[in-house]
Amino acid sequence: MHTHKKSPAAGDSHPAPIFVSRDWKEYLGESLLIIFSVVLALSLTELLNDLHAKSKTDDLLKNVYVELTNNRKAIQEIRDYDAQVLDDLNRLLSHPEAQAGFITNGELHLERIAPRGLLFRYLRNDAWNVAKNNDILSRLGMDTLTRLTRVYEDLGRMGKVEEEAARVLFDWRSRDPQNLRTTLILLRDIYHGWAVDRIPGLLLQIDEVLVRLN
Repeated sequence: MHTHKKSPAAGDSHPAPIFVSRDWKEYLGESLLIIFSVVLALSLTELLNDLHAKSKTDDLLKNVYVELTNNRKAIQEIRDYDAQVLDDLNRLLSHPEAQAGFITNGELHLERIAPRGLLFRYLRNDAWNVAKNNDILSRLGMDTLTRLTRVYEDLGRMGKVEEEAARVLFDWRSRDPQNLRTTLILLRDIYHGWAVDRIPGLLLQIDEVLVRLN
């Protein structure tokens, strides 16, 4: 490093400025230091964002796990309840004399086959909807995403029992005693098709998804 000192002029009481000449190595070093600082800052920012995204994903998946666990318990309760509903329907279909009083003055006495309502338990999908709205789909593997989507679609189909049964029961033709056997058969088919026959496979699917989420 070389320094050049300017000679003071006569009568000049101030010291002469000192000019420092710098070679290319110093400029290169400073440039590399600046680049390193920028890259380090960007890397740290990206790392923190990734950690935040992972933490958020973990929380969302934990909520989905808890929701599916609760749904699994509800499905088992639905299975037991629907089995009793089907037993009562089959008893009425097998013993016409037991049908007396099921329809009186145009009123259906549904409590004789479904004392606690058409749909014993409601299955939830709130955590799954929140997860989807937070773009969790892009952070799941394709296989896990496919399984989760299929599970929640089947959960939604089980809820159709209430809608489909109500469609039959609210039809004026179901209030005619002459149509009672047809009404009972339709109700039995609805419980089989939308819930009972679907439950064994759905429980297996939920178990597989829970293992993956765990």
